[in-house]
Amino acid sequence: MITTVTLNVSIDKAYKIKGCVESGKVIRVLECNNTAGGKGLNVSRVASLCGEEVLATGFVGGHCGALAEELLEKDNIKNKFTHVKSETRSCINILDENNISTEFLEKGESISDEEINAFLDDFDKIIEDSNVITISGSAPKGVPTNIYTTLINMIKAKNKKVILDASGDLLKEGIKALPTMIKPNSEEMENLLNVSINNEEEVIKNAIKLHESGIELVVVSLGSDGALLVCKEGVYHGKPPKIEVVNTVGCGDSMVAAFAVAMERGYSNIDSLKYAISISAANAMTFSTGSFNSEDVDNIFENTQINKIY
Repeated sequence: MITTVTLNVSIDKAYKIKGCVESGKVIRVLECNNTAGGKGLNVSRVASLCGEEVLATGFVGGHCGALAEELLEKDNIKNKFTHVKSETRSCINILDENNISTEFLEKGESISDEEINAFLDDFDKIIEDSNVITISGSAPKGVPTNIYTTLINMIKAKNKKVILDASGDLLKEGIKALPTMIKPNSEEMENLLNVSINNEEEVIKNAIKLHESGIELVVVSLGSDGALLVCKEGVYHGKPPKIEVVNTVGCGDSMVAAFAVAMERGYSNIDSLKYAISISAANAMTFSTGSFNSEDVDNIFENTQINKIY
């Protein structure tokens, strides 16, 4: 089973509008799509669409928290959240007629020490039935920056695989526990290693540095150019064919989900990269966040190129 951790759950509202976002204007929404969001729940949705058993966990509270659980149930995704007093946040993604995305992300209300300890107790039991755990996104107020370090140490103590997809201090602290895989972009690597990255050669050099620190898989997302993978076999670049992009929100989460599925199924590292790129690119071809069409995945997989750099 794959377990996804989303400490900062949200109700994600995707608005499709005519024209562009303009300050001070009344803008009519042509189409609205509500999903249970936060990066980890995007991972849940995609991993479930891939056909794997998934359990979602994290914090939820209030009316929005109840709605998130209801939406997950409609998607047939099992969940076991720690319920808190604060209201689960909402986030908005506005997609204009040129498919340009504008996002408004709430921070998430405060969580108490008592609620954090309750989650840790719940999580310790959840790990037992999981083979792969993903930890994604931000944390609400009140949650310490070393929370992911704590979770990763708990997971590794039970010999399970863990993927960390975070940023800022949460990522910086989390990698100290050496997760199985991380998926930084070049900006996040700059912050992690206190360096300036200006070209692909420097991306590769710094990804190798992270791998040599003890992280088994380092995946660097490159947008439309696919992704780099640094692993024990070497450095690989996977590039998808040209596609018609509709909505890029959730592509990174889709890639994490696909790698989790690949770990669950025992794919090789190279096949995992190709599969993950295919799922991520297929997500970009749909309006819904964390979704894909199987035919798109098959077509992209057939035409994705994997090249060994080193």
